[in-house]
Amino acid sequence: MAYEVLARKYRSRDFDEIVGQSAIATTLKNAVATGRIHHGYLFTGTRGVGKTSMARILAKALNCERYDGPTPTPCGECESCRRIAEGADLDVVEIDAASNTGVDDIRELRGNVAYRPARSRYKVYIIDEVHMLSTSAFNALLKTLEEPPEHVKFILATTESHKVPATIKSRCQRFDFRSISPAEIAGQLRKILDAEGVEADDVVVRRISRLAAGSMRDALSLLDQLLAYGTKALTAELIEDLLPSAHDELIFSLFEAVAANDAAQALVYTDQCLTRGYTAERLCEAVIEYLRSLMLLAVCSADTDLVDLSGPTREQMAEQAKKFDAPTYVYMIGLMEEVRRMVKSSSAARALVDAAVVRLAMSSSFSDIGAVLARLDGGEPPAGATGGSKKKDDRDAVVPAPPVGQSRSGPAGAAVGGRPEARERPAPQEQRIPEAGRARGQVTGADRAKAMESVLVRHAIELSNGFIESITRHQPPATDALVDESVADAPPADEEEDS
Repeated sequence: MAYEVLARKYRSRDFDEIVGQSAIATTLKNAVATGRIHHGYLFTGTRGVGKTSMARILAKALNCERYDGPTPTPCGECESCRRIAEGADLDVVEIDAASNTGVDDIRELRGNVAYRPARSRYKVYIIDEVHMLSTSAFNALLKTLEEPPEHVKFILATTESHKVPATIKSRCQRFDFRSISPAEIAGQLRKILDAEGVEADDVVVRRISRLAAGSMRDALSLLDQLLAYGTKALTAELIEDLLPSAHDELIFSLFEAVAANDAAQALVYTDQCLTRGYTAERLCEAVIEYLRSLMLLAVCSADTDLVDLSGPTREQMAEQAKKFDAPTYVYMIGLMEEVRRMVKSSSAARALVDAAVVRLAMSSSFSDIGAVLARLDGGEPPAGATGGSKKKDDRDAVVPAPPVGQSRSGPAGAAVGGRPEARERPAPQEQRIPEAGRARGQVTGADRAKAMESVLVRHAIELSNGFIESITRHQPPATDALVDESVADAPPADEEEDS
């Protein structure tokens, strides 16, 4: 007898066995129990989350022969239930839209829906990957999907709901299947391992559940791969040889290195991600999604419902989220999105990704423009606007407060969000004004305002993006003249002579 893979052997047989989609299962059970059965359903979600299994279970609930009508608890043993589970029932037609994309295929379907089922109550059409249908095929399906015969039900399944026309969506009840959490996958794997009589370390189950990335079918395929090794005990040493580290674990480690400003170690984790299946673009997408989760945990608290994370993973990421502040997250997400767009058409994608990772590891060196402007006013920076890593001492980003009359444009090249172009000016040294000069040449607001009336001074400031630091009064005898430092970083054309 041929070997039956675990994904088929342990496929869910009724609504109660569906893993990770309890809300959808409960809704469909109640719809069947109360007779509120819609003529069209649209199941959306990533691969391996139970769309086809749910469609078959719904078909069994409609056609189970043990009951006189539709039932929320199909027996799974009658001829109809067994054939539907095997995909061999005449009245439950499964169509692969990827290979039946044309309008002629849909015209044939329309011609067949008029005939009553051969022996069951309902004729059920399950169209998988429905987004692959052509525009003409969708148009041909519209009228039949809106008003099918009373004995016909449609169940459409897709992994890319955005490609399904709105006219199709409006004619169906839509159910969005979420990714299955690692904890739920681990629980199901434990049941299967017990049924197979195989012992497994907790680290093995956790590794498989995280590598599955929310897909129960992927998890069972990985478990099949380990069992094919021919052992009755799955250990940590075994999975290190057969299975790579989960990508989310690598990204977690990557940002631990980024938080520690360890660019070298961050590049090591980047290399592991790229050599274990991620493309440069996919890695950028994964990093952006990971940063989004960290940002939400940092801004909205660790208990926010905006991120879908299990207990231990949520605790780990919530702790890591404290290592950066909101402006830094905004900057890092913007940087990775820019890199993601660039690597799509670049022949040096790896170099761009490595450079971006090094730049992330240097994020504690950047200052937020809000903090810079606050210091220019001589006050404290606003809360949460320090920029960079939170462990960075604020003194490292001090920008000298300008005297009255300084241009508010800031340093040349500064950018919002603490981008690296924002240069921090060194603290100005004490003005070298002789005592005599102090006595009769003390700088005042009026002096600065008068200096700014000079076209040369304004022009010099605009060219150098500088500011007035001091004003020297030149006396007719040049014995006690001061060294002119009128404009920081400006050419000597900005001198102002007091007449």
